[in-house]
Amino acid sequence: MNKNLLILTLSQIFSFTAAPVTVFLSGIIGSQISPLKSLSTLPMSISVVGIAVGAILATKVMSLIGRKAGFISASIGNFSFSILAAYSIMDQNFILFCFANFFIGVGMAFTHQYRFAAAESVEKDKVPRAISIILLGGIVSAFLGPSMANYGKDIVTDQLYVGSYLSLAILTIIPSILFLFYENTSKLESNIKSSGRSILELISQPRFLQALVASAFGYAIMTFLMTATPLSMHVMEKMSLSKTGLVIQFHVVAMFLPSLITGNLVKKFGHSKIMYAGVFLYSITIIASFFDQTYYNYMFALIFLGLGWNFLFISGTSLLVLTYKEEEKFKAQGLNDFIVYSVHATGSLSAGILIILTNWKTMNLICIPFIIIIILTTLRADILSKKQKNLSSFHR
Repeated sequence: MNKNLLILTLSQIFSFTAAPVTVFLSGIIGSQISPLKSLSTLPMSISVVGIAVGAILATKVMSLIGRKAGFISASIGNFSFSILAAYSIMDQNFILFCFANFFIGVGMAFTHQYRFAAAESVEKDKVPRAISIILLGGIVSAFLGPSMANYGKDIVTDQLYVGSYLSLAILTIIPSILFLFYENTSKLESNIKSSGRSILELISQPRFLQALVASAFGYAIMTFLMTATPLSMHVMEKMSLSKTGLVIQFHVVAMFLPSLITGNLVKKFGHSKIMYAGVFLYSITIIASFFDQTYYNYMFALIFLGLGWNFLFISGTSLLVLTYKEEEKFKAQGLNDFIVYSVHATGSLSAGILIILTNWKTMNLICIPFIIIIILTTLRADILSKKQKNLSSFHR
């Protein structure tokens, strides 16, 4: 744990609170101030789109001004747009609230870059562990953000939830102070002589494609089923809101808690085996959908969904950083995050519609083709890598 990694971990705790607060409150607030009830979840969806759009922007900005200045700017931006969200609630302005949520999503794209900054702060063999430590901060964020938002909702008299976003503003400005002590460890784009390989050349690498597919489809499956869970449990199965919330909380813990050991597992067994393990955990979630949909069944399924995501996302991200050169990193990272969070947005946007049109079992079955793609892409990369090693040994 060096200084940069410590700063990134602490900053993750405060910056990442924007995500659970958005999930927790944006739909509720949207239902109160939107002109149409059908648009209630639009602020949440727009924030996810903001993450996808911001993925390219984040890497470009930091390639020009550096990680330190980029992260500080994002922290100030999230603070400002949290204040704007608070004002839009007070003004009952739905369009302005959506606008604020979009840019909070853009700010979150910078937060997602913490894992790459962590990878640059340690030796190559310690990258999986460093990324795991960063993601572990998400557990604290998952409880800190909603708790602060809940306690602060009545700060402004007769203006419910205005205080929630004022609380979020306080949390998201803290990293701007922490990053004053951060040291840039990577070269800026202007100091790099070559722009490296093209995007097509990067994707043509079996390992790059393996890392990208594992992260993107692993995220999409998790988001798709997690977004559908509250509707399936509370609306369709008539389970209580408290039970539904508890399932989501345990799911979030399952997403981040394995980070204590996932990095070590990747180092010991390799990226591919951890990806296969992630796919196996997802398969357990799908199999559970064939049984009666009880509270404990949802709890069981969502815990394994969280575990599977952790294995796929950490192994995918830590493999990605091994597939590009120094001069290609911002291009490779931007491409990866744009695809990952675009697919993430698609999963989130489609889940609400499909769960109403179909059912929980069908939602799980829809995920099977994407699981197969992860398996085939990983298998292909393993086979080609083995052939390349054999060829190299032959020439020696």
